This record gives sequence, structure tokens and C-alpha cells, in this order.
Amino acid sequence: VHRFRKIIFEKQWFYLDNAIGHVYGTTFEVTSGGNLQPRREVEETTTDTKEAGTDNRNIVDDGKSQKLTHDDIKALKDKGIKGQEIVQQLIENSTTFRDKTEFAQDKYIKKKKKKYEAVITIVKPSTRILSTMYYAREPGKINHLRYDTLAQMLTLGNIRAGNKMIVMETCAGLVLGAVMERMGGYGSIIQMYPGGGPVRAATSCFGFPKHFFNNLHEFPLSQVDSLLSGTFSTEMLPSEFEDNALVEEESNGLIDEKQVSIQETEEESITATAMEINQTEEQETMDINAEDIEFKDNKEKDNKENVREKQRKQWERRKKLIEAAALLREKNADGLIVASKFHPTPLLLSLLEFVAPSRPFVVYCQYKEPLLECYTKLRERGGVINLKLSETWLRNYQVLPDRSHPKLTMSGGGGYLLSGITVVLDKGKSDSSNLEALKMEEPSSKRCKVQDLQC
Repeated sequence: VHRFRKIIFEKQWFYLDNAIGHVYGTTFEVTSGGNLQPRREVEETTTDTKEAGTDNRNIVDDGKSQKLTHDDIKALKDKGIKGQEIVQQLIENSTTFRDKTEFAQDKYIKKKKKKYEAVITIVKPSTRILSTMYYAREPGKINHLRYDTLAQMLTLGNIRAGNKMIVMETCAGLVLGAVMERMGGYGSIIQMYPGGGPVRAATSCFGFPKHFFNNLHEFPLSQVDSLLSGTFSTEMLPSEFEDNALVEEESNGLIDEKQVSIQETEEESITATAMEINQTEEQETMDINAEDIEFKDNKEKDNKENVREKQRKQWERRKKLIEAAALLREKNADGLIVASKFHPTPLLLSLLEFVAPSRPFVVYCQYKEPLLECYTKLRERGGVINLKLSETWLRNYQVLPDRSHPKLTMSGGGGYLLSGITVVLDKGKSDSSNLEALKMEEPSSKRCKVQDLQC
């Protein structure tokens, strides 16, 4: 929680300062100025109007049923009237409210409460909450990965405490956070990332304790091929950084020296002219000169400190890179999770090299066709069993007294999963033996026909 930070959520703005120190699940009311105040236990609003119609067939939504205008509601808000009272007035000024069925009345009250009652409950972040929120609000950021599909990934990947997992995802860190949550801080995770660095925006929303990140490593995808071929070296990357840092340091030093020398000559001429004029002015210029030189000295110190800080960060990054490379070289990962916007085939074929035999792997893709190609390539390559391409189907139900039914809006698709288990790949097998194996897999009737033709 950040102090003095304005939060905007569902057209409501507030500050979380007053929420610090309260337990998760506390309900707050947004008061004037965006401050949060713990809400007292309030009894349910009892509307005196218990009359209800038998059906809604005669109700026409023409926008004329509400007597209160937008300006009237705004005036009520400006007066400081609470949302609960505004909802009551909306009910009283609605000409069609009494004609609605009891269920429609409840729905109307619930809708108006959500709009006008500024009530917020702070809940503990979890995979379920975050995945539901991302899928509902920003599905593009997580490649349209639906929450039930994510649950299937965690199950099929056998994510548990003590595992050594490889995670490759471009879902803003949601999949990584889900794996970390299930592992509970035990075991190690190597995150493969494209580009300049790993993205962990969603991971930071989980609020994990610091020790969860102790065994979290990252490794760039661009270096995977060199690691597999044995040509990987961390010497090039840091040395380039060091050269750049030194060049920056030298250039900064040269620029500062030139500036100082120019200023010194200028200052000398100024002091010379000042001596000719009077001594008081000379004293003032000397004071200014001393201040300028001191300022320049401080600036040089700051630049050197910045360079040292950059070098320290570069060496830390190099150290982490070496640790991640050492973990991958062991080629004994307990599982592989892939959920990215890139084509899965080259990713999977290269990353499977780091997974130990008899371990699960799961690949997510928003579309079916790339996974079909991946399925075919894996079958040709071998080294995997129990290959399955699946799609989960989800239907939400409203469960309420006398009105339980499937919701009218349903998700069209939650993406596709390719899962399987690694086995030892015998690379010494010849093509003829593979053909024999394929013949043995064929049905007996078909095999007989082939033998007859050969005769």
C-alpha cells in the first residue's frame, strides 16, 4: 500500500492511507476527500414498499420512469447525502418500481447501490481473484488466458512445493505469480523472458513476502541456443556494459574538466577586472568562484557514484545470469510451463532439453492451429508420451433462491492446452527401426494388407 497515492477504481477515487493496519476483508466507506473510513455494521435497507407485480410485461424502458434528473442526484451528492439515502429516494421517485416483480426490484436496488453507495472491501490477493480481474478487465495483457484454463495448467504441470520449474510466459507475470503461490516459497523457478528483462507487473500484485523471490531466477531466451550448444558465456554482456560505463565516466570527466577550465579562465578575467574596479566586488566574485568549484566537485562525485552503482547492478545481474545458467545446465527441471504470444513449437522444442525425464509440461495458446503443429512436431521428434490437446469449457451459473440459471453472457473460449510427459529420448534409433515401430502400431488388418502387397 502506497501512502498519498490516488487510486481510481470503477469510476471511484480514494486514498488507501486509512486502510493501513486493518485486516483483509474490512469494508470501508469512501468519505469526502477520498478518505476511507471503516464501515459500521449496517442493517439491510428495508424498503417500506413491499408491493410487487406479477410480471414485467407492461413495463416499458422509455427513460421517463425516474422523476429525479441527473442534476437532482448531483445536488443530493453535493449536499453530502449518503448513497443509501439517494438509493431510497430513487426508489420512491420511480413510477415503475412497484410494478416490477420482487426479483426485478432486488436487481434494481443492487444496481443502484453499486452506483451510488461508495463501499469498498479490501480482500487478500490470490490467483483466483487476479486472474478473474485480468480476464474481465484486460484480457489482452494475459493473452486471453481464462482462469479455469490457468487452473488446468497448474494441475497438469504438477506445480507443488519443492519443484524446480521453468516458466516462459508473456502474461504480465500472472502465470509466474500463480506458480509462485502454489509453490509457497519452496523450490526454484527459472523465468525465461524475451527482450531486455522479465515483466512481472501482475506478480507484484500478489504481495508475496521477500523470501519468495530468493529462489526466483531469470534467463533470456536469446541465450538459450548458445547454452544448449555450449558456447554460452557471460563475459561479453558485462564487458560491453563495463566499456560503456567507463566511456561514460571518461566522457563525463573530460566534459567537466573542459567546463571547469573554461570557467576558470572566465573567472580569472572577471576577478582581474574586479580588482581594477574595487576590492569589495573582488571578494564577492571570489566567493562565487569558490561555490562554483565546490558545486563542480560535488557533481563529479555524484557522477562517479552513479557509475559505481551501475557497475554494481551489472555485476549483480551477471551473477544472477550465471546462477540461472548453472541451474539450466543441470537439465533436471521438474516441469515446464509455456504461455506466451510466440509460436510454441520452437520454444517447446528448445526448452524441453532442460526438463528431466518423466516430468510434465504444459503449453497454452489462444489458438488451436499452432498447438496442432506443435503436437505433430513432438510426435515426429519423440521423447514425449501422453500428448493431449484440450480445451476447457466454462459456463457460469447464477445461484439464487427460485432463480438459479445459467448466466446470459458466457465466455466464447478460454484458449487451448497441450500437455504431456517427457521420457528419455533415444537419439541412436535409426529411421528403419522407427518405421518398424510405426508398422507395429498400425491395426492388424492394415498390417496384413501391407504384407500381402509386399509378397
